[in-house]
Amino acid sequence: MAQPLMPHATASWLVDNTSLSFEQIAEFCGLHILEIQAIADDTAATKLTGRDPVRAHELTMEEIEKGQADPDYSLKMLKGPEQIRRTKGPRYTPVSKRQDKPDGIAWILRNHPEISDGAISKLIGTTRTTIAAIRDRSHWNIANITPKDPVTLGLASQRELDALVAKAAKAAGIEAPTDTRLEGDREALLEQLRAERTAAANAAEAGEAGVETGPIEHTAETLFRS
Repeated sequence: MAQPLMPHATASWLVDNTSLSFEQIAEFCGLHILEIQAIADDTAATKLTGRDPVRAHELTMEEIEKGQADPDYSLKMLKGPEQIRRTKGPRYTPVSKRQDKPDGIAWILRNHPEISDGAISKLIGTTRTTIAAIRDRSHWNIANITPKDPVTLGLASQRELDALVAKAAKAAGIEAPTDTRLEGDREALLEQLRAERTAAANAAEAGEAGVETGPIEHTAETLFRS
């Protein structure tokens, strides 16, 4: 499926100017839904200037309206931009982010040793020599290298990293790791629900026994408060 010429900027515009779901925007822009969430929450690594896909002749208002009316509708590109594909050489990385590459490489080596050097080289846009130097700690700047998530650094998208991890795990015959970043919030919510259910049961028993108890207030705000 064709994607907008500037997917992140387009996603930013769609978040600010439409009521499309994050899933619809992610699918249309070819991004991970967590990236759309970060853009919506203003927690993305870089503040983006929105790019209007209607003015860019990549999307029509009719398509946007269809999507807003039906959350399951997949937006269709009016005309995909001319894609210029590189056939040789490492992946291009902006000058401002090149100093972050060693941190991103170190993070992958520490957290996903099953990923090959060739795959890391393509994802980050680096050389196997650099990867080997970081692995055996012979890199000239090893004292200042701190492992950091390449997605957070803006060196790769979450979708690219997830796909690479899954592919490497399959090749190595191991189970791909699952995203548990929201597990703590989920467990906390379940624990709160259990406590409130127990309190309600105790209050009911006390009421049957003729003991006065205060009213139990239960609102969406208290239920989902972090």
